[in-house]
Amino acid sequence: MFFYRGRYFWQKLGFVLLTLVLTTVMIFFILRLTPGDTVVNYAKSIQAAQNLTYEEAYRVAVKLLNYDPSAPIYEQFFIFIRGLFDGSLGRSIYRQDITAALLIKQKLPWTLFVSTIALLISFFLGTWLGAVMAKKRNSVTDNVSSGFIIVFNSIPDFLLGLLLIMLFSYTLGIFPTQGNYDIGYTPGFNLPFIGNVLWHAAIPILSLVLTGTGSWAFQMRANATGVLGEDYIYCAKVRGLSDRIITSRYLKRNALLPLITGLALSFGALFGGSTLMESIFNYPGLGAELAARIGQRDYFVVQGILFFSSSMIILLNFVTDMIYYLIDPRIRREN
Repeated sequence: MFFYRGRYFWQKLGFVLLTLVLTTVMIFFILRLTPGDTVVNYAKSIQAAQNLTYEEAYRVAVKLLNYDPSAPIYEQFFIFIRGLFDGSLGRSIYRQDITAALLIKQKLPWTLFVSTIALLISFFLGTWLGAVMAKKRNSVTDNVSSGFIIVFNSIPDFLLGLLLIMLFSYTLGIFPTQGNYDIGYTPGFNLPFIGNVLWHAAIPILSLVLTGTGSWAFQMRANATGVLGEDYIYCAKVRGLSDRIITSRYLKRNALLPLITGLALSFGALFGGSTLMESIFNYPGLGAELAARIGQRDYFVVQGILFFSSSMIILLNFVTDMIYYLIDPRIRREN
């Protein structure tokens, strides 16, 4: 058994490393295919301000930005890799004291705070609703729930966020329109500050919950409907077990198993931030910072953030595979 477990582990680890290498190369080259050039734009502004020729302004821009896009591609790739392994994950073109690692440290906690709460609420709410819909399929409850889910799934999260801002902030004046907390509060683990943070995060969380619950509910409904047709469910009913026991011990556990991968991947995706949502609410998360750096063509910082986000998704997918191996005997038999 240990031999097979070891072989499965090393196979998955090999795929992880290969995927990480290919992802790193893709991040480097795709960013260089995007339109626009930071040095060219900066050189034009220097040319207009200092009345220099374009060639002189370009040389000044290269020196000030410490970045030359005309350098050989292998040199640029070496700088990229060196930035990943020196702990900075890439330094800003504009300021050498700003690194991708520093921005991740500052912005990621705010992103994870909102997104994790929203993900967990939508997951548990969606799986519960999906199980209810499966048990009462083709009933009024199933049809009404499906209708609401389809409506909210059809609305993009950023558009729903704007609608919620108009309703709860501008019309009712209940929640603030932007930011993560008011400047009058002292940051720290104290109730006034935590309450103010939750007050600012209420609408972003609500937006993500409303748009994310439906997909979990439909997945759970489909899985639970399949489980209800299994022989062991029929045997449990013949044995006289109550619906509550059948639902909790047989239905939910087996229907939830395929959703574990989706939950892990969704959690991994949180490390990239919700760009549009954070921009709409002016929330200081990693997604809003990434969008701003892309607009500035701050390549090294963008590469570092994308590398970090991709690595977290790949790592969590690997961890999920290992968990699946431990809890699902079918995988152990196949391997």
